[in-house]
Amino acid sequence: MTRPTSTIHAKIFQLRNHPRGNTLSQTSAGDETPLRAELFSSLQMEEHGKTLAGLHTLSEDHVPARLLIRLAENENVLLDVRDLVIDVVKTNLRMTPAGEWLLDNFYLIEEQIRAAKRLLAERLRQGASPPEKRPIQGASPRV
Repeated sequence: MTRPTSTIHAKIFQLRNHPRGNTLSQTSAGDETPLRAELFSSLQMEEHGKTLAGLHTLSEDHVPARLLIRLAENENVLLDVRDLVIDVVKTNLRMTPAGEWLLDNFYLIEEQIRAAKRLLAERLRQGASPPEKRPIQGASPRV
């Protein structure tokens, strides 16, 4: 599957402007850059995790399919990106180290997706309730 260079650039633009937004580049601790934000030690992270877990309550709604749907969406995006990187290789364009890493390690990503699907499906068969969705103020430490 070889795509012309203009198609590759168009697809990259489309992925960057995904409706969910490029949240990775948008998130930071206030006005601070991520490197200047407070880092939690392993003990602080453990305590913070316990605090967050205590703030959640289980919902009576059984909407577990939402997680599998979201996982499928993410898998499709990852597969599209992998295909684009493969097309870059085929057209002899310059590849970034991140692209090389993705191609070299995509089998690991696929393993994690398969494991997540299996575990989610197992959990859903057991009828586990998802936590209620509500915002928690100040609950995002920089790791």
